[in-house]
Amino acid sequence: MYQSEAPSHKNLPTMYDLPSEDIDELDSTIHPRPPWETMPTMYDLPSENPEEPGLPDEFHDFQPQLLRETCQSPVYPQEEMFIGTDLNLYYDPRHYSWYKRPDWFLVLGVPASEKQEDMRWSYVIWQEGLSPFLIVELLSPGTEAEDLGQTLRSANKPPTKWQAYEQYLRSPYYVIFDRYENRLRVFQLFGTKYQAVELLEPKFWFPELELGVGVWAGKYQGTEGLWLRWYNQDGDWIPTFAERAEQEKQRADKLAEKLRALGVNLDEI
Repeated sequence: MYQSEAPSHKNLPTMYDLPSEDIDELDSTIHPRPPWETMPTMYDLPSENPEEPGLPDEFHDFQPQLLRETCQSPVYPQEEMFIGTDLNLYYDPRHYSWYKRPDWFLVLGVPASEKQEDMRWSYVIWQEGLSPFLIVELLSPGTEAEDLGQTLRSANKPPTKWQAYEQYLRSPYYVIFDRYENRLRVFQLFGTKYQAVELLEPKFWFPELELGVGVWAGKYQGTEGLWLRWYNQDGDWIPTFAERAEQEKQRADKLAEKLRALGVNLDEI
């Protein structure tokens, strides 16, 4: 009987040679790309408010805390200073809905809230009566142009951030910190316009506060980096809450060591 010759398997296509049902999906079917190559990252996704692409992020959370902790003026007690962080700032009594939201701002002569129920929902100029002495913006790639006054006001739109700070609030000082380029910019109001202050180093002294603000390289809340913080007339950085607690502990330990050396049994005290 005649028998047909068995087909040669070495000439048949394998699963690697045959296309999927959709030729265009061949690569993704056989070699799917990992999620970190196909999914959007933190750099691609918008913030909660698309109109404010610089917020929120971790740096905008930590940096204002450090400024608040170290803003300890020898001439202004804490109860006479109000510090706002990412708080709506309403600045024009003719337009109730216009507001800006500075990353950090300081008002002198306005009392801080003593009770939780009195804490501000926002800062309203016509209610408080005083404008910020200092406004700080933390530069982000999405907000750089407006922070630096490089954007123009659109027709039938509120003023830009720069215009609001300079022409409406007339805040004496406007500080911008770019952590990506380690650059501190200070603008001071002269007449009706902000003028850039020439800095020989990334520090600026406020005689009205007897405090200065500068760029500090160190670790804050466990994160190493470049930070804005306040310094005193001796050039020393104002300690944070954690640093103060550690200093107190070291002093207490040294005192205890001296007492033990004198034969004092601290356990009996």
